[in-house]
Formats: sequence, C-alpha cells, structure tokens
Amino acid sequence: MILKPITTEKAVKQIELDNTLLFATDRIYSKVEIKKEVEKTFPVKVEKVRTLIKGNKKYAYVKLNPANRAIDIATTLGMM
Repeated sequence: MILKPITTEKAVKQIELDNTLLFATDRIYSKVEIKKEVEKTFPVKVEKVRTLIKGNKKYAYVKLNPANRAIDIATTLGMM
C-alpha cells in the first residue's frame, strides 16, 4: 500500500489542532487497511480514519490516539 503524506496548509493545521495526519492513497484501500498500514509503519495507535474521494484520488484523514502526537510523525516524515 502506498500512503503519500499531504503537506498543504490545511494538513498542517489538522496536525496541530486535531492530532490528524492526511495521506493520499489509492481508491481500492478501505479504512481498516489504511489503519493497519499506519499502525504498522509508525509506532502509533490510530483512533479514527475518515476518507474523502475527490476526483480520482482518495484522501485519508488519520486521527491518532491522544497518547501519540501527530507532530512527531510529521517531523519524522519531513512535513514540518
């Protein structure tokens, strides 16, 4: 599975305010598969996954458990 982090101004605001990371992914993947992939790739616990299909792309809003900080993951990915 390919999870591509999104680094727009809105995505950075979501990281700071809602502890949420934004990824672009293929349309074939479900919320459960996205959750498993994020938990496998990073040492975090995912609380909730929301998806948005816009045009031919799918975006996944991944809300992390409050014990895990999204800003730390964003720094690891080079987003911040």
